[in-house]
Amino acid sequence: MDNSKDLICIGFEGTAEKSGVGIITSKGEVLFNKTIIYTPPVQGIHPREAADHHAETFVKLLKEALNEVPLEKIDLVSFSLGPGLGPSLRVTATTARALSLSINKPIIGVNHCIGHVEIGKLTTDAVDPLTLYVSGGNTQVLAYTGKKYRVIGETLDIAIGNCLDQFARHCNLPHPGGVYVEKFAKDGNKFIKLPYTVKGMDLSLSGLLTSAMKKYDSNERIEDVCYSLQETSFSMLTEITERALAHTNKAEVMLVGGVAANNRLKEMLKVMCEEQNVDFYVPEKQFCGDNGAMIAWLGILQYLNGKRMDLNDTKPISNYRSDMVEVNWIHDESKNLNDGNIKSRKIPKHLIGKGAEADISKGRYLEFESITKERVKKGYRILKLDELIRTRRTVKEARFLAAVKECGIHAPSIYDIDKENKKITMSYIHGKIAKDEIEEGNIEFCKSLGETIGKMHCNGIVHNDLTTSNFIISKNPYIIDFGLGKYSDLIEDKAIDLIVLKKSIMSIHYDKFDLVWNKIIEGYKTYEMAESVLECIKEVEKRARYL
Repeated sequence: MDNSKDLICIGFEGTAEKSGVGIITSKGEVLFNKTIIYTPPVQGIHPREAADHHAETFVKLLKEALNEVPLEKIDLVSFSLGPGLGPSLRVTATTARALSLSINKPIIGVNHCIGHVEIGKLTTDAVDPLTLYVSGGNTQVLAYTGKKYRVIGETLDIAIGNCLDQFARHCNLPHPGGVYVEKFAKDGNKFIKLPYTVKGMDLSLSGLLTSAMKKYDSNERIEDVCYSLQETSFSMLTEITERALAHTNKAEVMLVGGVAANNRLKEMLKVMCEEQNVDFYVPEKQFCGDNGAMIAWLGILQYLNGKRMDLNDTKPISNYRSDMVEVNWIHDESKNLNDGNIKSRKIPKHLIGKGAEADISKGRYLEFESITKERVKKGYRILKLDELIRTRRTVKEARFLAAVKECGIHAPSIYDIDKENKKITMSYIHGKIAKDEIEEGNIEFCKSLGETIGKMHCNGIVHNDLTTSNFIISKNPYIIDFGLGKYSDLIEDKAIDLIVLKKSIMSIHYDKFDLVWNKIIEGYKTYEMAESVLECIKEVEKRARYL
């Protein structure tokens, strides 16, 4: 094939209940893009029925597509290799193989999740975004670095689209349920407290779903339950995106996936991005949900940069995670999370730091150097929820900082707590954050991080937001930021604590991951229950989405 000419690729999307066909050129011109959704006659999607739907509708869609672009002009065939439902993926792959063989053109299987990101970049002005990908089967925060799209944060159980659909089914609403939840939420006027579970840059939605169902069953108005479900779940999504922004220092946020059509979610993210002084992008609706054009475009990107497949390589991968893909089509090596050569999030000059939750300023308390951490109002959250979260976390952080010091762990000393204004004034620690030390090549101290975490776990304290930004390296490591902390003796809670840290290291320090992680684990093994926790990590990771 002559790569110098404008190539035309046809893409087949069929990972779940939607079948889509798209045709796009290597210049990014979309020539055809249409999707047909399978709507089950009764509640829930049966994988086999969805696959039968695809087998029928791909024929119809292909005929329509070839009326727009003659078959002889197709240069490349692309299809969604995964992740997704096995039966749907197999029908999609079979359709693509059949066309590829019949016209003797090359075939490329691509990652569905990355397809969403790349079509978003093509159709907006986003260049190097932090991407929140939300759909029926996926909830991920993605960022490109080190030749991969790294999963910075994700759901620990069910996806947001699945959460909304399950709630809608429970209330006997049609599929897909998200649109009906949004409709009823507009008429809600009473906020009902529901579980709000954020762990670092991950979140959990299963407890929220169960609680919302119980509220509906207890005769709360459906409008109020939908309103509360949306406000709580979308606040969690916006928060983990904001946390990932602080972690990666990106200057752009992009929202993709089927749930990106929700106006309230778009509004929340837009407000958060304005508060963080970063750009916000959302593709037009036809490119948000599953579609064939995104599969075709990613196929072109991979093919033009040397990716080749034969038929033996086209077996679907139902657990095909975004971070399993080697990105061969982005050549600007400056797109690194720690590189100062690209546009990054700006921190106001009067602050020494701006995290996801708080503004950090330096000053003096009596004769002592101090910092003040102020949990600022979040415009994206409704007032009642925002007040509840900021107050609870301010009090919790002060208590846990005092508690870990009593355990012999180094942490800042509390000078003053202003509960009304959500401020904590504490001692200023001279040193560098662990994140910067690691990037400068200093690794040996990481063993002491593991020892600190082990001592904390030994005393029944779980941090829930362990990252290399939450340790200050002075003569000893100081641990900070306990807003998500809790007391727990459960092995699984301690395992998840370490998983949060592991993922943050993998996303930022990917080129030093083995050295850093092994040192931390070496130190952690001084904790007598360490082996049980490390075994539990393996079990929890097996349950992760598409892992």
